[in-house]
Amino acid sequence: MSAWTVIQHTEVGSGGAANITFSSIPATYTDLLILVSPRGESANNSRYLRLDINSTGTSSVSFIWLNGTGSTVNSYSATADLVAVNAANNTASTFSNVSIYIPNYAGNTNKSISIDAVMENNATYSEQTITAALWSNTAAITSIALALNGPDEFNQYSSATLYGILKGSSGGVTVS
Repeated sequence: MSAWTVIQHTEVGSGGAANITFSSIPATYTDLLILVSPRGESANNSRYLRLDINSTGTSSVSFIWLNGTGSTVNSYSATADLVAVNAANNTASTFSNVSIYIPNYAGNTNKSISIDAVMENNATYSEQTITAALWSNTAAITSIALALNGPDEFNQYSSATLYGILKGSSGGVTVS
């Protein structure tokens, strides 16, 4: 069994936020998990979540993703834009759900990242995305910044929680 420990939780206040940053991530866990509930402020149907690890920039993460919309299936590979998330033109007060899992984040090898996300507009559209990503860097991960593409900010009440997962412990969730 593994134990999950909340390392940091952030909820965006009024006025929005350009990014959500987790800094000073300790190297005491086996894996990291980030659960994100994002929504963009811009008048777009969707925005794309970006990931900046250790301030190396969004181009340091390469990925391939597979998504389905209910009527089409697409695959895409590049850097920067990881998954689509809700924005202001989507159903009011509806936030996306994103799970980002990073095993062996403190090891001395390149870091694999698994992402599962969903965004929706109840009236006309929804999108499920599964992403396999790679941070091509052997340094331990000590900071992670989440942002949206374009000149956009996270809407009020967007939130993100960073968990440290320790394999081989007694199990459960602890908050420190």
